[in-house]
Amino acid sequence: MPGHTAWLLAEHLSPANPALAGARRVLLIESATAIGGAPHHRQKLLMILSAMRRTARRLRDQGLEVDLREAPTFAAGVAAHRAAHGDPEVRLLRPVGRRAQRLGRLPGVTMLDGSLFLTPPEEFDAWADGRRRLVMEDFYRRQRRRLGVLMDGDAPLGGVWNLDAENRRPPPRDTAPPELAPYPDDDLDREVRRDLERLAPDAFGSIGPRLWPATPQEARTRLAGFVSGALDAFGPYQDAMLHGRRLMWHSGLAAAMNLGLLDPLEAVRAVEDAHRAGRVGLASAEGFARQVIGWREYVAGLYRRWSADWAGMNALGADRPLPALFRGGPTRMRCMADAVGGVAATGYAHHIERLMLFGNLMLTLGVRPDEALAWFTTSFVDGHEWVMAPNVLGMALHADGGRMMTKPYPASGAYVKRMSDHCRGCAYDPAVRGGPTACPFTSLYWDFLDRHRDRFAANPRMRPMLRNLDRLPPPEMAAARARARELRADFTA
Repeated sequence: MPGHTAWLLAEHLSPANPALAGARRVLLIESATAIGGAPHHRQKLLMILSAMRRTARRLRDQGLEVDLREAPTFAAGVAAHRAAHGDPEVRLLRPVGRRAQRLGRLPGVTMLDGSLFLTPPEEFDAWADGRRRLVMEDFYRRQRRRLGVLMDGDAPLGGVWNLDAENRRPPPRDTAPPELAPYPDDDLDREVRRDLERLAPDAFGSIGPRLWPATPQEARTRLAGFVSGALDAFGPYQDAMLHGRRLMWHSGLAAAMNLGLLDPLEAVRAVEDAHRAGRVGLASAEGFARQVIGWREYVAGLYRRWSADWAGMNALGADRPLPALFRGGPTRMRCMADAVGGVAATGYAHHIERLMLFGNLMLTLGVRPDEALAWFTTSFVDGHEWVMAPNVLGMALHADGGRMMTKPYPASGAYVKRMSDHCRGCAYDPAVRGGPTACPFTSLYWDFLDRHRDRFAANPRMRPMLRNLDRLPPPEMAAARARARELRADFTA
């Protein structure tokens, strides 16, 4: 018998991948369809291909035979590998979502149950089955108990499960966040950049030095730098935005976790250790743990359970095309110009920029969910569909009609002014609702509430917004409505 081959997808590069157990050889496929089938950000492709090639090098150094091959499709790559190596069994760890069924049907492929997530599918299902409504906070508390994270016996450390109320401060005036530093250029990264000109001619965004970890060691080094240099400020300022600052105090580790280069629990334990040693506050440690063992795992579980349902969601009847500004078109909105420019340069924006700038504008304009999802999935270094479908369709756009979240997240320009310095020197005034100087976020916010008033009238979480809507003087509402109609017809603000 030829011995089995472990097939590693880009998101399965972890040394703990169970397909590697007892493998005679390893297969990694650079699929032309996956790389160039849709335009992706160059930093995303640079990170992924660099990580795959560095993984191949690491496994060869460990004595394994590695077949790293280009192929037009995954199917063609598997077929060519099996033909070259005596038709071995090819073992593949089951990916999240719809690809599992398609890849599992390939000749010679055996799909392995298991997961690189902290929550096995059966564990998530045991929690979710039979519940009338799935609530992330309930799941998160179960995760804390199950994994023993930030616990004092059976109680949460500090006596409180969730310190989110302490994590919403506007940006400080006297403290600058760390800069996002590129990795030193080497021959492998330069080789990948050259190959991308051929493999992905339609890719977009910066192709400068690589900004994101491509090995487990690089990911651990970035984790250590985050814990020592940014974590303590991450908690209070995780929702803050500053002009020209990309990473703020966030870790920038999601992409490394999504490729299997960093064990999520290892990251959480490092953060917990820093808190227990007195180096960081509990609100920062808890906020990071909530994002990783809570939200990240929750989103993956929802995507797996509902993967057949995400396509075609459009509960609010959104019908506008994606504005050109998201692809670098001109805009006088200072916040959007900065954030979209940051994505073009780095393939990154933190969660508040994603939700309260990009998602907020798409929601209130009524951008078609399929176009929004495609932009998010291709533009970000962590842009896997399992990440983006729930976050974009379920949270940002409310396209699922409230299945995932009880309310949408529209916001006026006042939110941007409170949580950032973007409004200084902007062409628009967040306090003005109508006319050419009105902040588009403000006009669109009131118009969104007005257009969807009947849908949200019975939603208790939306009632305060609707009461404020009812208090608007009719002339101001008419001005906001007129300005929003202009923006929705042809967004050139």
